[in-house]
Parts: sequence; structure tokens; C-alpha cells
Amino acid sequence: MDMVYLTHEGLNKLKRELEHLVKVVRPQATEQLAKAREHGDLMENAEFDAARENLSEITRRISELHKKLARVEILEVGNISKDEIRILSRVTLENVINGTKVDYTLVDPLQSDPQKKLISVKSPIGKGLLGKKVGDLVTINVPTGEIRFRVLAIERSTGL
Repeated sequence: MDMVYLTHEGLNKLKRELEHLVKVVRPQATEQLAKAREHGDLMENAEFDAARENLSEITRRISELHKKLARVEILEVGNISKDEIRILSRVTLENVINGTKVDYTLVDPLQSDPQKKLISVKSPIGKGLLGKKVGDLVTINVPTGEIRFRVLAIERSTGL
């Protein structure tokens, strides 16, 4: 199984989600299932089916979180190389077609948030950038076509 690379903040976020699911969400879903069961014939009880499906999804997510937490490796930002792009690198790129500049931080898929310019190392852009150095030209295939970047700067992330 693949390791899950997280910062301390990412690990704490996963732990908080798991705790919330176990202590709040699952008990509420279990209670909803019990109430739906009281409404009679389970064969034709849509409320029961929905409550059962909801509880199943919550249980699946709890199991998924337990498995991920068992494979976590904490990344220390101070140990990230600035010579080439790696996970937790903050990179400045220039689109060679239109000259626009963009900054991204490469993160584990669990911490990705495109709105905050945190992109997964497993996304097309993340995969295309890994191992590149300042000055490199990078052509990345994305669903909408090709993007061409020049790597302008690589820094260690200052935190997520």
C-alpha cells in the first residue's frame, strides 16, 4: 500500500474528522436507522433504506480513515529539498504561452485544495512537476489539452 505523506496539520485534520465521525455522526446515523426501523415493514421502507445506506457510507469512511492513518508518514518542511520539486515544494511557474505566473504547493492527495493552490502530487500537474528544477520547461497534459510551464522558483512550503 502507498504511504500517506502529511504535515502535522494534515494529520491533525484527519484525526479530527475521524473523531467527529465516530463520536457525533455515526451515533446520529445509528439513531436515525433505529427510528426508521420502527416505521414497520422494512421491505417497503425507503426511510430505512436511506438510513442504512447513510450508516454504511459513514462506516466506510471511518474504515478508510483508519487505514490511511496507519500509513501516515509525517513530512517535516525543513527537510524538503529546494533543488528539485518534491512533495511540499512551493513552486512558482510561468505559463510560456501567455506569460502568466502561478504559485502551487505540492501535497498529498488528502491535503489537496485547488482553491488554495494546494495540488496533489498525483494530479496531472503534480506528476508533471515532480523532479523538475528551476529553469526547466515542463509540458503537462491535462484534460483540456497541454500546458507549458517554466519553473521560476522552488521553495519549501511554510506550512499549510
